[in-house]
Amino acid sequence: TDEIMQQEIRPLVAVDIIEQLHRQFAILSGGRGKDGAPIITFPEFAGFSDIPDEDFLNVVTYLTSIPSLEAASIGFIIIIDRRRDKWSAVKASLTRIAGAFPGNLQLVFVLRPSRFIQRTIADIGIKLYRDDFKMKVPIIMLNSVSDLHGYIDKCQLTRELGGTLEYGHSQWIHHRTAIENFAMTVKTTAQMLQTFGTDLAETELPNDVQCTEELLSAHTDHHSKLKDELKLAVKQGATLLTCIREPVTRSANSKLSPDELENVATVERLLAQLDETERAFDQFWTKHHLKLEQCLQLRHFEHDFREVKLTLDNLMEAQAGFSDVGDSVSRVEHLLREQKQLEEKGQEPLEKAQTLALHGEQLIQNNHYAVDSIRPKCVELRRICDDFTNETKKKYDILGKSLELHKQLDKASQWCEAGIYLLASQAVDKCQSQEGAETALVEIEKFLATAKEHQLSNPKEFYNQFDVILTPEIKTNAQRILQKLEDVQEMFDKRQVSLKKLSAKQTLQPVAPHPESSPKRASPKTTRPA
Repeated sequence: TDEIMQQEIRPLVAVDIIEQLHRQFAILSGGRGKDGAPIITFPEFAGFSDIPDEDFLNVVTYLTSIPSLEAASIGFIIIIDRRRDKWSAVKASLTRIAGAFPGNLQLVFVLRPSRFIQRTIADIGIKLYRDDFKMKVPIIMLNSVSDLHGYIDKCQLTRELGGTLEYGHSQWIHHRTAIENFAMTVKTTAQMLQTFGTDLAETELPNDVQCTEELLSAHTDHHSKLKDELKLAVKQGATLLTCIREPVTRSANSKLSPDELENVATVERLLAQLDETERAFDQFWTKHHLKLEQCLQLRHFEHDFREVKLTLDNLMEAQAGFSDVGDSVSRVEHLLREQKQLEEKGQEPLEKAQTLALHGEQLIQNNHYAVDSIRPKCVELRRICDDFTNETKKKYDILGKSLELHKQLDKASQWCEAGIYLLASQAVDKCQSQEGAETALVEIEKFLATAKEHQLSNPKEFYNQFDVILTPEIKTNAQRILQKLEDVQEMFDKRQVSLKKLSAKQTLQPVAPHPESSPKRASPKTTRPA
């Protein structure tokens, strides 16, 4: 039932009744009355009475549908040419038109039969049967075309009616079918664009790069094909317009009939409609294409973010594993080299992360639709980069202090050994004299002065300086060396006291020191850090 309804609603087009139109029993020549009323002519047609009612109604309905609503509202003028026919043909024509004409009638002209007897019968018949025709408009019986010219200008009548209006029925049918085909093309094209637009609007954006690329490619291809269809439709309309205007183009003296002017207006309106449809579609496509491109940008950004984030997480994990501060100069120097290698290894991922964050910020500046998704990722990338950089600096600072500590501990241990060696090397017999004692004192004072150069004179200050890296192992080693320093210092103090006494009295016999005999003193061989 829906199909039947659609068939009933759809207006007639030339191709539906092409055979009936070609029979030419009724024509719309394009001429107009003085008030602009469209003229429909029923030329001489031998088999008029044999035309099926459906064919007649279809043709007349179609012809009345062609003029503009403004022209049709004035009312149609009908010219019935029956000059070579009989009264019976006139009567049949009037009866059929009165019973089936679908338009608004204004006036009916009848070119009566030219033979005397038929003209006489027609005169009597029109008087007797006028009421039977059920026409509420004047029926004017004319003897000749010259009478007709008194009512309608010759330029609005075809040559068959003594006029100058150019009319070719085959060309008229060709123009009508071309215009209707173009109208159908415009409608179909608009529907295709609308369908495609609906499909685009309902498309869900993919979640990965490959699917997004495929969707973008498919939509772009479809868009290109539709644009080609649009170009063909515009070309079709332009060609049709040229064909309709051809008489005027060919001859400056030619003028288009009102119907032809309406045809021009129709095609121009359809072209304008096509242009408007195309512009609306282009605007929609621009937005959709931008959204797809931004979706692809987002998927690439997300993919790169996952890769860079994984690399950075591994880098941070490796850095977190560098908790050792070293227990000797050589170990700390080895750790510093490893830290340097990690820093160099991290340069490329860090640069990638910074570049990706910069790219994300550019997407945000370009009004990307996924700002809320991109911005936190940019913040996270920069945070991880800053964390790695700050942690690297912190590691270098700690290892630097550790290196300084172990170097000082090594120097302190070496100083202790050098001090013990100095004390042991001072010969007892040489110290018996005042000169010998004073020389030994000078040697000791010079040596003790070097302790200040190594900042080893204040243990509390030493602990404060290196507190941040003092692990239990390092602290134990440092305490051992500091204790050794204290012991050596005490040995020097005792030696100084003895030497000063010798210098003053020259009777004191110096005794060679034996540091190993003290239970709290470490052997010189065990003073080096492990």
